Amino acid sequence: MSRRPLPAAPLTLAALGLAALSLAGCNLSGRTPPGAPHYVVGVPYQTGGVWRYPLEDFAYDDTGLASVATRGPGRTADGEVFDQTALAAGHRTLQLPAIARITNLENGRSVVVRVNDRGPADPARVVEVTRRTAQLLAAVNPAAFRVRVQVLADESRQVAAGMPGATVPLLKVAIAPAGGVQSESLAPPPGVASGRGQTAPAARAVASSAGPAAAAVPLRMPEIINQGAPHPGMLAVDLADFGAPGSAIMMAGRFGQLGARATTSYDAPRDRAYMVRTGPFTTLPQAEAALRRALAAGAADARIVVE
Repeated sequence: MSRRPLPAAPLTLAALGLAALSLAGCNLSGRTPPGAPHYVVGVPYQTGGVWRYPLEDFAYDDTGLASVATRGPGRTADGEVFDQTALAAGHRTLQLPAIARITNLENGRSVVVRVNDRGPADPARVVEVTRRTAQLLAAVNPAAFRVRVQVLADESRQVAAGMPGATVPLLKVAIAPAGGVQSESLAPPPGVASGRGQTAPAARAVASSAGPAAAAVPLRMPEIINQGAPHPGMLAVDLADFGAPGSAIMMAGRFGQLGARATTSYDAPRDRAYMVRTGPFTTLPQAEAALRRALAAGAADARIVVE
């Protein structure tokens, strides 16, 4: 996820954020009623005292803490029906809908979900998931478990191209040959029929004009679990990411009273390869307290990550 320095929000944004309320799934195109499923990015809005800036990001890849959504029935931010039994998730800034892989870093399990809602409101969480998603991921603590969230670019563009209000160009997605896919069979989780290859029934696939070679993305994601190696990691608070070391060093100096340090990762994209972080922390309360201190000190983009 690209972290860019954000300009101070003008006063008029508060009125726009409250009027448009991305959390309610507004559609700026004007072509589709808000109550119908549609593609949406949305305008800046404020939640928990922090400004959020939605944007299209088909290369999003981040870690953090997940929690189970506690909202009641109704429509999601992109006009779909909220369903606790579906593989779905909410994110504060991603384009909606998006297709993403969520991996439970504590046990290595991953599932593919449809990101179709805004949330979570808690700044200490990076994503909120449905009860069924947490169940399939075997989350020990549904209120806070370590995850990695990766947007699947091709599938996300495919599903966006079939939604009203989208201007995303459709890309052809080649179907991988079965012989080239490495997979492992797992015991079916509760509520899933036993038997190799069986999944939950899927709703209609998104219409595609990319030809027969394009991969159809279902409206309801199938219950397929992949098992990888666990990577629980330590919790840290990421204050900001930069593409140049000098910017990270200056930022670390600015928040030196919080114990901020400049670090780098060769695995990160070039525009955020230099990070400013505090920690690591051994417990969740320590990380949450550090995040609150960072936000109070003016690090508006601070978030909890898994190192």
